Amino acid sequence: MDGKGRWLDNVFVERLWKSVKYEHVYLHAYESVDEAKRQLVIYFDFYNTRCPHKSLNRRTPDMAYFGQQEIAQTA
Repeated sequence: MDGKGRWLDNVFVERLWKSVKYEHVYLHAYESVDEAKRQLVIYFDFYNTRCPHKSLNRRTPDMAYFGQQEIAQTA
């Protein structure tokens, strides 16, 4: 049943881009395409390494997919 135009094929990418747009792109006015690229690199670094995700049991994507241990945070 897998074929061209199947909604499940793109659901994860679509969800990621929705997050990127609402959490970063719509909140910043980029001066140029180069600045947008630089800022998005910074955002993706944050999204993958420092932002815990509810669906990943409060782990970052890097922790979940690369087996990195959670760093203990001091109060």
